Amino acid sequence: MYYAIISEDIENSLERRRSARPAHLKRLNKLADQERLMLAGPHPAIDSPDPGAAGFSGSLVVAEFESLEQAQAWADADPYAAAGVYAKVTVKPFKRVL
Repeated sequence: MYYAIISEDIENSLERRRSARPAHLKRLNKLADQERLMLAGPHPAIDSPDPGAAGFSGSLVVAEFESLEQAQAWADADPYAAAGVYAKVTVKPFKRVL
C-alpha cells in the first residue's frame, strides 16, 4: 500500500536541509530503484519553483510500504528528521485514484 509522508519544516530550515540533503536523496533513490516511490519533493516557502533563501516549508513523499508501521519507521529514520529539519511529520495511508 502507498503512504503519504507529510513533513513540516522548522523555521529557517534551509541550512539544515542542505547539510542532510545527500543522505536524504540517497534513501529516496533507493525507494525509486525498488519501484516503490510514487513521488517526492519539497514545498517551496514562497510561490516559486526556486525559492532561494526563503527555503522550504516542508516535504511530501508518497511511497509503497508493507504497513503503516514500516512507513512510520522509514519516516522516523529520515536524515532530515535526524538533522532537526522537521517540526512535524504525519504518515498516513494514501490511495491513488488518478
